[in-house]
Amino acid sequence: MLPLAGCNGALSTLDPAGPAAGSVASLWWIMLAGASVLFVLVMALLGLSYWRPQAITRFSTRQWLLGLGVGMPSVVLTALVFSALAHGETLLPRPEGPQPMRIEVTARQWQWEFAYPDIAGAQGSIDTLHLPAGAPVDLVITSADVIHGFWIPRLGGKIDAIPGHFNTIRLLADRPGTYRGSCAEFCGEGHTGMGFVVEAHAPQDLAQALGAGP
Repeated sequence: MLPLAGCNGALSTLDPAGPAAGSVASLWWIMLAGASVLFVLVMALLGLSYWRPQAITRFSTRQWLLGLGVGMPSVVLTALVFSALAHGETLLPRPEGPQPMRIEVTARQWQWEFAYPDIAGAQGSIDTLHLPAGAPVDLVITSADVIHGFWIPRLGGKIDAIPGHFNTIRLLADRPGTYRGSCAEFCGEGHTGMGFVVEAHAPQDLAQALGAGP
């Protein structure tokens, strides 16, 4: 049980606070369950080979190869691939329908800069990302120098910040609160300190938090 103590906290992917992170966590649990079943099966066969070898020799080498070497991995891997695709689709921004609020993110050694073009008069922020709770936002991410990795574990998967290129990830925080983000790509000697804070506000409080409210 001791390793499970590391499955929660500010940077835990298994303590989701949004639908995108929930999809990532669900996929992890599915893969863990599949791996556990396979592990138990392999250990059972290993035990049989020691204590009941006659149960093993009842089947030919060809049957073992086709059944466990080809058939079982095909079924398991096909199920995992389709699960991954289904959950991965939920992480992608869609062009159709109402477009969510846009936030521009620029990474540089060793800080994060955030701009809010959709909120008139909003001030940019350094190392603190402000977003509305309960509403999706599109984060348009680039880098001013080297490749960085933008990651808020409790809200969604990571995406690269690449110089001269813009990547978009759509995230949603279920409720107001404070979350943590980090750089997930080694970017130099200051990499370990390149974290940031995420403040999810009630929608009516966001403008004021950005200095654009009354």
